[in-house]
Amino acid sequence: MSYTEITYEVIGPVARICHNRPQNANAETENLLAELDHALEQARKDDDVRVLIIGGKGKHFSAGHDLMDGMEKRGDYSPEQHWLWETEHYLGNALRIWDFPKPTIAQVQGACIAGGFMVANMCDMVVASDDAFFSDPVCHSLAAASVEALMHPWVMGIRKAKEFLFTGQKLSAQDAKEWGMVNHVVPRDELEQFTLNMANHIAKAPPIGIRMLKRSINRSADIMGFRNSLMAHFDTHILSTSTKEHYALAASGMQASLETAKKTQS
Repeated sequence: MSYTEITYEVIGPVARICHNRPQNANAETENLLAELDHALEQARKDDDVRVLIIGGKGKHFSAGHDLMDGMEKRGDYSPEQHWLWETEHYLGNALRIWDFPKPTIAQVQGACIAGGFMVANMCDMVVASDDAFFSDPVCHSLAAASVEALMHPWVMGIRKAKEFLFTGQKLSAQDAKEWGMVNHVVPRDELEQFTLNMANHIAKAPPIGIRMLKRSINRSADIMGFRNSLMAHFDTHILSTSTKEHYALAASGMQASLETAKKTQS
């Protein structure tokens, strides 16, 4: 498959998928996420690939879901249609990253916002550049109950997740590391090589052994309620985007959100 909005490369035992819409701050269109799903399956089937990196070309990892693309393609969807579509795509994509059988590393620079935050934090590990920042402002901006997959309490703890989401704040890479969400913070010009070195080191582990190990760790999270928690939140998220409050705020604030997105993309 020839990709237009991501890149896919295999570097020895490592596959690297990058968002590739740098002129749009790597905002995630429907097509970009479809390409990401396809690339995930390609990497899953390739026995020579032992570790997967997900990153972004250009200044930013991802500014989140592309608002213009969503409005153009799904702006007139009913709540039922949104529930069906997002179950397969936004939530489905997040869970396909979580369930990817081989170790995954998010390579994050610049903005990592909302939908981008979701993609990065469904990976097993996060390496961030010192200029990276994280944000999920959709409650303040759209009256929505966070993004589709509420992994926040699992990656930063409940109290910090509440602070992060209730305030809609930007979280620096260093603070994200202190909160337990990011594994390593490195200088921007060292990010790609540091992440690749880490991936190559992990790739030295016996491939079946490490897949079994990841399976057990993910099952531990699921036994503690991870998957059920995400599924329960998703329905709440869909309801929150079907309220009068949401529609009123969206009508008055969509243009402001788009202007903010444009500034992020510049």
